[in-house]
Amino acid sequence: MKRALALVLVLAGCSTAQPSASTGEITVFAAASLTESFQKLGQEFEAAHPGTKVVFNFGGSSALAQQINQGAPADVFASAAPANMKQVTDTGAITAAPVTFAKNTLQIAVPRGNPGKVTGLADFAKPDLKIALCAEQVPCGAAAKKVFAAAGVTAAPDTLEQDVKAVLTKVSLGEVDAALVYRTDVRAAGAKVEGEDFAEAAGAVNDYPIAPLAKAPAAAKDFVDFVLSERGRAVLTEAGFAAP
Repeated sequence: MKRALALVLVLAGCSTAQPSASTGEITVFAAASLTESFQKLGQEFEAAHPGTKVVFNFGGSSALAQQINQGAPADVFASAAPANMKQVTDTGAITAAPVTFAKNTLQIAVPRGNPGKVTGLADFAKPDLKIALCAEQVPCGAAAKKVFAAAGVTAAPDTLEQDVKAVLTKVSLGEVDAALVYRTDVRAAGAKVEGEDFAEAAGAVNDYPIAPLAKAPAAAKDFVDFVLSERGRAVLTEAGFAAP
């Protein structure tokens, strides 16, 4: 009888040790503007799914899409624009329908105290001011191009960066007088950066789609579901993203 009981306990122990759907390591490729919110969601996801590790690769969406298409080991892709997501879905690396989970808009960002006395988009054409923008192939750069066209402004950038965080760093360090970044990035920078809304931004809203890769483990879909959950929405809203 004791032997039978011991065998039952051993078998029960083996059963509970089996991994759940959300175990192991998953790699999330995400737009740079998602850095703070996704890091927080990743920590909460790991806490809710013991045995799971979320590894992030943040960068410009165009570069991330290219990396995935070249075979980089990604399990989830969260892009700052549908066009970059399409670059991946067109190859068949993503077969599930991407879901838009957030929206973001641009703001004029200046160093604390606004030493360049920037008051609007027209100032981005002034040669005496130092200006930073995202490169056009990056979603924040494509959005910037759109708002300048709407405003009839020919911007004169001194530097073009490959992701929005690189642009934000230039502003935070006072290396430029003004830049265009997402409102979420202005919020993330805290007191180092001041943000200013402008009317044309409403015509260049960025949609953020997310999807698991076709060959990703089950935990990848679980992470996507968490981003889309009520808790995910709360974290994104706190960071300054708008609902889709």
